[in-house]
Amino acid sequence: MSVTRMCAGLVLCGAAAVAQAQAPDPAQLASSGADGLASCASCHGARGEGMAAMPRLAGINAAYLRKQLEDFASGTREHALMSPIAKAMSPETREAMAGYYGAMRLPAGAAPTGVHPGARVAERGAWDRNVPGCVQCHGPGGRGVGDAFPAIAGQTADYLSTQLEAWKSGRRSNDPIGLMQAAARGLTAEEIRDVSDYFSRQPMQAPR
Repeated sequence: MSVTRMCAGLVLCGAAAVAQAQAPDPAQLASSGADGLASCASCHGARGEGMAAMPRLAGINAAYLRKQLEDFASGTREHALMSPIAKAMSPETREAMAGYYGAMRLPAGAAPTGVHPGARVAERGAWDRNVPGCVQCHGPGGRGVGDAFPAIAGQTADYLSTQLEAWKSGRRSNDPIGLMQAAARGLTAEEIRDVSDYFSRQPMQAPR
């Protein structure tokens, strides 16, 4: 190996080590804040379970969480609280926090019994208005599929309805090929309320 290539490798390794050292401990940032950033728990709950209009982060696909932080940081997605926080995070911190919450788990719980008014749209959609069933993209019970379709089971009803309304109005537009915008535009206000409540009651993991 030439001296030039060796030096270049050492520079890259050194830069990586500095970046790693600058990233705060994810558990510390989550619970009490770090590097001037407020704690994630103050809005998202001590176990990442979500609070009111703030989403559950625990168990959400890490790649999806990282993309949302990157979108907040770049302005592709906007939120009065999260946009400045994400912009203040280094790429390493965004990566670390996405992995931290992606690895968290909540109790599986039990699926509710009885007929829920949101079940029809959630399971079958409204094809006369080009609305597919939510589970066709978000998986059985809304527990998520891959990097692009996050778990919506166990999310707070306020958060889900707020996001559906944002997709419907066009205020949010960082979805793959406009899928969520198209689906949300076909939903009525009542359906948004019902399907949001339906998924808020679903267990994050399949009942045992």
